[in-house]
Amino acid sequence: MREKFTSELKAAMKAGDRARVDAIRMITAALKDKDIEARGAGRQVGEDDILALLQKMVKSRRESLEIYEKAGRADLADKEAGEIAVIESFLPSPLGEAEVEAAIEAAIASTGAASIRDMGKVVAALKGAYAGRMDFGKASARVKARLG
Repeated sequence: MREKFTSELKAAMKAGDRARVDAIRMITAALKDKDIEARGAGRQVGEDDILALLQKMVKSRRESLEIYEKAGRADLADKEAGEIAVIESFLPSPLGEAEVEAAIEAAIASTGAASIRDMGKVVAALKGAYAGRMDFGKASARVKARLG
């Protein structure tokens, strides 16, 4: 995935797409911070970590976008929306509603979850199988409703 960031950055620079260049540089800077943090903990940053980082960046920008829209700052809202689009271009396509439900059912069956106490096992199984493709905040609420 790191190579994709580099090649996309070069393509954006050649095309003169300033907004895309800035967004990709922001991603690579966040990734370097993550690398430094992981090195201190004695581990390496994997693909799942990169996907989680990208999802976190999208979530943060969506919150900012909402705030800017409420404040009537269209210029800043447009910038955030552009960054979201660039970041999401690196994420795998998200699962649809039916696919999420099927994944939750499969995870419950594979972990043998029977009560709300087993919710952690189910969510961990989902995170392992669908990193970057599912909103785990919403998924855990569905798991809780299903098990509760």
